[in-house]
Amino acid sequence: MSRRVLIVRLDSVGDVLLAGPAVRAVAARAEVDLLCGPTGAPAGRLLPGVRHVHEWDCPWIGNPARPASVEAVDELNAIVATVRPDEAVILTSFHQSPLPLALLLRLAGIERLSGASVDYAGSLLDVRLRPGEDFPESQSEVTRALTIAAAAGYELPPGDDGRLAVRPTPDPAPLVGREPYVVVHPGAAVPARAWPVTHHVAAVRALADAGLRVVVTGSAGERGETARVAGDIAVDLGGRTDLAVLAGVLGSADAVVVGNTGAAHLAAAVSTPVVSLFSPVVDETCWRPFGVPTVLLGRTDTACAGTRARECPVPGHPCLADIEPKHVVEAVFAIRRQRSAEFGAVATEAVPA
Repeated sequence: MSRRVLIVRLDSVGDVLLAGPAVRAVAARAEVDLLCGPTGAPAGRLLPGVRHVHEWDCPWIGNPARPASVEAVDELNAIVATVRPDEAVILTSFHQSPLPLALLLRLAGIERLSGASVDYAGSLLDVRLRPGEDFPESQSEVTRALTIAAAAGYELPPGDDGRLAVRPTPDPAPLVGREPYVVVHPGAAVPARAWPVTHHVAAVRALADAGLRVVVTGSAGERGETARVAGDIAVDLGGRTDLAVLAGVLGSADAVVVGNTGAAHLAAAVSTPVVSLFSPVVDETCWRPFGVPTVLLGRTDTACAGTRARECPVPGHPCLADIEPKHVVEAVFAIRRQRSAEFGAVATEAVPA
């Protein structure tokens, strides 16, 4: 009988997508069940190599956080009893500890646990990587997850290039037609990573004036914003796509204009170049779109850099507000030219001072 591994990534859509190559590494040698939070579970269902996705709202990851309770632990125990894994691989970012979950999984009966922890893990982890010693903190989240999987004994199989990937996606033509287009995705789960709506409106008009067809995407909760951004110029898909359909829409686009949020990583997973409106509240090395041509726009010299702030702490939001719509148009045309070159070359550009 095949070995069964529970892989854990309890964050949002982008975090789960970035774990995809590590999932495939484990799936090459074992059956994989994936444990996700409610927001990340739809992304987990798109990942190749996953047998089943299980949702668990983790009290120390979710925002807003649910109470830490016996009921929460009972839910986790029920999932473990259903999966009956031989081991678990806990994937975390640098600011998260795997140890609370490792304790619960150990008490639930999982015999082998792997993860990365700067803190002494005692008997909680059988395979423990020490960030800053065993690998650098500032590296792509994809590489970090692959390193944890490799330490647990799982490498990518021959022929797997380690890029992001998703399962086949629906044909977007019924929504967007067959003519070429560029996607503008104005929403961001974290306000500190959002380009001003007025800038998006101006950018859509500038892209259309430059002869490009524009499609605006967003969630059901962002319909008002997407309608404003699209106006009477662009195709407004606000609230009209689930994650799989959105992946199809992004996959057929010439380029995607988006902040450092889940849709940027979904674009990378369908091999579409990204014009990244990147707020430096998180490390660009860790969180930039992985493995696709990318033009990075945004100031990195602002006081918010590295703070992980959810609300912008700097008056005027200069890291993103200083990006002018004309910079986005220039970046879109540059990346469309670059796409005709060898796939995988990555370009980085900064906003002119």
